[in-house]
Amino acid sequence: MYSETLLDHFLHPRNVGFMKDANGVGTGGDPSCGDYVRIFIRVDGPKIAKASFQVQGCPSAIATASVFVEAIIGMTLKEAWEISDPEVVSAVGGLPEEKIHCSNLAVTAFQQAVIDHLIRAGELTEQDLIDEPPAED
Repeated sequence: MYSETLLDHFLHPRNVGFMKDANGVGTGGDPSCGDYVRIFIRVDGPKIAKASFQVQGCPSAIATASVFVEAIIGMTLKEAWEISDPEVVSAVGGLPEEKIHCSNLAVTAFQQAVIDHLIRAGELTEQDLIDEPPAED
């Protein structure tokens, strides 16, 4: 049912935990009623220097968050933003149809972390988001 990659990242997740020096934080899912992923990023210059996550969820949610966070370290924000949900599913060796939604949590949390980072850096305001949400090309 689950690939060796998924089981490895579920049993031995990478980069787990709260990041004190994060300059971007985002959440995907709903912490109050189910599965969620919170991603912390530390952007230095043009690259993601560090990333970590916290998760509440099934093995698929844990593994996809681990694979995603491991992959984005060293990427630019734009490169990481372009990672799609199907790419995350592929990276863990596939998921059962009923678990596909779990791969969306990390991507969504990361996108929220990028928006938080841009607001903190003064490159984006909350009014910008109201006027025109960032494109997800």
